Amino acid sequence: MSSNMDKIKSTFSICGKPFDGALGEHIRTQHGEKEFKQAVLKAKERGIPDQEIGVLFGITFRQLEEIITQTYGINISVLKKPKRIKYWGPKNFREETTTVWSFKQRGDWATHDGRYRGNWSPYIPRNVILKYSRPGDVVLDYFVGSGTTAVEAKLLGRRCIARDINPACVNLTLENLKFTPPQTLFPFPIYEPDVSVGDARDLSNISDNSIDLICAHPPYAGIINYSSNIDGDLSKLSIEDFLKEMKKVASESYRVLKPGKKCAILIGDTRKHKHVIPVGFQTINIFLEAGFRLKELVIKRQHNYKTTGLWSQVN
Repeated sequence: MSSNMDKIKSTFSICGKPFDGALGEHIRTQHGEKEFKQAVLKAKERGIPDQEIGVLFGITFRQLEEIITQTYGINISVLKKPKRIKYWGPKNFREETTTVWSFKQRGDWATHDGRYRGNWSPYIPRNVILKYSRPGDVVLDYFVGSGTTAVEAKLLGRRCIARDINPACVNLTLENLKFTPPQTLFPFPIYEPDVSVGDARDLSNISDNSIDLICAHPPYAGIINYSSNIDGDLSKLSIEDFLKEMKKVASESYRVLKPGKKCAILIGDTRKHKHVIPVGFQTINIFLEAGFRLKELVIKRQHNYKTTGLWSQVN
C-alpha cells in the first residue's frame, strides 16, 4: 500500500512543495481546513478506497462520513451520477417462502445502487410489496432515503407515497426515479411516486385508512448519521429518545393504514459496551402497543457486511 500511497500523494500537490509526514497534516497546517476537506472529497470522487483515504489524510471513517454529509447534505459512499440501466429486474428472482431471507447479491437492477449508506437491499421491498399488495395499491415509505422502495413500487405497478425528513434524500430519490420502463416488459400501468419532504411522526397530510402497505427502513438510532443538520433526524438521537419518537411513528402508521393491511419494518439491533441492545424487539413492542399485531418475524442474513467502524484510528 505504501507505494500506492506515494503515487496518490503526488497527485494531491497543492503548493508544489515537498513535505514530510502525512498529507492531511500538511494540507491542514499549510493551507487550512477548507483545502483539507476539498482534498478529501477529491480523493473520494476519484474512487480511492475509504481506508486508503483514512491513511492518506489521517482521518477516521466517521470523520470521512461527516465531511461527505456536511458537503452534500446526505451520507453517500460513492460520489457519482446515476448509473446507466442495464436490466429492469433481478435475474432468476424467486419470492421468499421462509422467514429467513438471504440475498448474497445486494441487487443492482434499474437504478438501484449501494451509494446511500444504510439503505436496504431492493430484494426486501420487492418481496414485501409482492407478498402484501396488489398492482394499483398504495405503498407508503416515510423513511425513503435514496428511494429503494419507491423505485420498486414503480417497477411493480404500485402507487407510492415517499417521504423523508432530509431534502437531499428527496432529491436523490427523484433522481433515481427518472426512468421509463419499456411497455413490453411492464404490461400494467406505471405510477409515478408522490415524493416530498415529510416527517414520519406527523402524517397529517395522509388520510385515515388510506394506505395499503407500509414498507419502511427506519434509521438505526445513531448507528449511521443520515444527515448533517436536519432537525428531527431520528438517526441523531440516543436509543432511548429514538424509541420515544418511534411511538409517534407507530401511532401515525396505525392511523393511516387500512384495517387488515400490513406494515413491514426492517430494523436491526446494536451493541453498547460489548452487549447487545435489542432495538429491533423494542421497536416491535412499540408497534404492538400502538395496536398492531405481529403477523410474521423475518430474519435477514447479512452477507459481505462492512461495519461503519471500518477503521477507528489512523496514525
